[in-house]
Amino acid sequence: MYKAGVFTISDKGFKGEREDKAGPEVIRLAGENGYEASFIKILPDDLETIADELAKAADSGDYDLILTTGGTGFAQRDVTPEATLAVGERQVPGIPEAMRAYSMTITERGMLSRGQCVIRGKTLILNLPGSVKAVRENLEYILPKIGHGIRILTGDDAECGRE
Repeated sequence: MYKAGVFTISDKGFKGEREDKAGPEVIRLAGENGYEASFIKILPDDLETIADELAKAADSGDYDLILTTGGTGFAQRDVTPEATLAVGERQVPGIPEAMRAYSMTITERGMLSRGQCVIRGKTLILNLPGSVKAVRENLEYILPKIGHGIRILTGDDAECGRE
């Protein structure tokens, strides 16, 4: 079973001014898709803090997948994608591209997500939107499809190509 860690990125959540509903939804959906999912913490919308925490979690070796929720929009303090790119060693553009394409079948606002996906060491880091509805739509679509990539990344599968 692969391990997934979850960060919620929200100034209001960090200050205790808003209940985090997206983080628990990420954990629930990851669990339903075969991941041992756990909550790491709520972080403020601060680039250095997010980058430091993502790097620590990925470098710990405790997680095969790190999912963030929040901070992917157009607001001035939405810096989760930039923090993710700052810690990534390799980009994985296809996953967020697929998420946006799928989201566009539901709402035209799907194009407004700036989420990113990167690899750091043997950990995949993926940004999700902050709303519970968008989290649900994106994870229900993407989680069943990314397992092979995680198996390759962790060394549990040797090849991507087929004969």
